[in-house]
Amino acid sequence: MSAPAPSDLAFVPFVSVENMMKLVHRIGIEDMLRGLASAIEEDFRRWELFDKTPRIASHSRDGVIELMPTSDGQVYGFKYVNGHPGNMKEGLQTVTAFGLLATVDTGYPVLLSEMTVLTALRTAATSAMVARHLAPRDARTMAIIGNGAQSEFQALAMKAICGITHLRLFDIDPRATEKTMRNLDGLGLSLSACSTPEEAIESADIITTCTADKQYANILTDNMVGAGVHINAIGGDCPGKTELHRDILSRSTVFIEYPPQTRIEGEIQQMPADFPVTELWQVITGTAPGRTSDSQITLFDGVGFAIEDFSALRFVRDHLQSTGLFQNLDMVADPDDPRDLFGMLQRARI
Repeated sequence: MSAPAPSDLAFVPFVSVENMMKLVHRIGIEDMLRGLASAIEEDFRRWELFDKTPRIASHSRDGVIELMPTSDGQVYGFKYVNGHPGNMKEGLQTVTAFGLLATVDTGYPVLLSEMTVLTALRTAATSAMVARHLAPRDARTMAIIGNGAQSEFQALAMKAICGITHLRLFDIDPRATEKTMRNLDGLGLSLSACSTPEEAIESADIITTCTADKQYANILTDNMVGAGVHINAIGGDCPGKTELHRDILSRSTVFIEYPPQTRIEGEIQQMPADFPVTELWQVITGTAPGRTSDSQITLFDGVGFAIEDFSALRFVRDHLQSTGLFQNLDMVADPDDPRDLFGMLQRARI
């Protein structure tokens, strides 16, 4: 007897890297960044509905491998992601990722997707969504310290969502800055390559730090940061890894995603356990203030949280069916008789 054909529920849409890139260009990268930012903000507005768990991390001397789960009660999602700063020396990505959505009522998966490209997009969309709430209203110049794989995404998100027009770039490796300048050429931004971080942040309204080295570092020191700026600290955070001198934190109003995670992984790991912070969902829903004066230093201590990945996967799911940019994977064993999994296996013998 031949094996039964897979049921419709056995097939799960899979978005490959190739199809994710096609989807980005089908939508348009700036439109996709705007769409992701809107989806993330929508989910921040219903923050209290979500299960919230700090990411589950497996650390090694080489890096970290993490699982990031959440659910809104109807849909469950998780992301697998790694952070291995030394990979770049081997010609490998520092971060790779994939993610999944499933229905809560049955537990059946409904989407499997690459998330290396999507994480870069959602990280940038989150940064720009936050800056829209916290940065000076007339912000037009941004400095990016660390010109690796995230820099172009950050630049285009800030352009599309916050109206940034001028970018000042610095990296300890001039080749990284050259790469970023080359990739952003002709995309509507005025670009300046800088030889020091001090030069890069001169006259900047927004300062973005996105470095990857797994160490305590002072990418920015206190004397470098003037009044009225918004700092976007979004480098590869983990225990033992920082980018800002603690005195900057003391002078700033600090905004974070989820305290139990950020106090372990973020810039505020340097500070006492009772160091005051404001959760972003409170600003977005109007239950807490954001920027309150022109001279205030606002600081987004962004470490990335599972709800943002959930939002990104939800956005992809909602834009996928009409494009055909997916493959159906026969992923779920779904026998006609749910009690007869063994019988289904036996019928598959050749």
